[in-house]
Amino acid sequence: MEDPEFSVLLTGVGDRRLDLVRVVRSVSGLSLWDSKLLLDAVPAVVVKDTWYEAADEVARRLEAAGARAALSCGWCSRTIPCGTGPVDPGPCEAPYWPAENCRASSPKH
Repeated sequence: MEDPEFSVLLTGVGDRRLDLVRVVRSVSGLSLWDSKLLLDAVPAVVVKDTWYEAADEVARRLEAAGARAALSCGWCSRTIPCGTGPVDPGPCEAPYWPAENCRASSPKH
């Protein structure tokens, strides 16, 4: 079964802009200048269309640098906070799976 792809949304910058620019550059491959411009364009997508575990790790790194970040499911467009962990691998918009099986709608217990 195919899993949905997730994007990482930067929703807030915080006070540690220099640390955050370095993290954005590290996780996105953008230049220092483009990383700074991305911070000025919040809310913004930092990483697009990757698997859940990688997206969650990027969001955790951003939050460790003082930012606010969230994950967006590529199938249903639901946004979930980093670290809350969807656990159900079922797709949400496939014709054979109900929406309640979406990983974005299944928080970790």
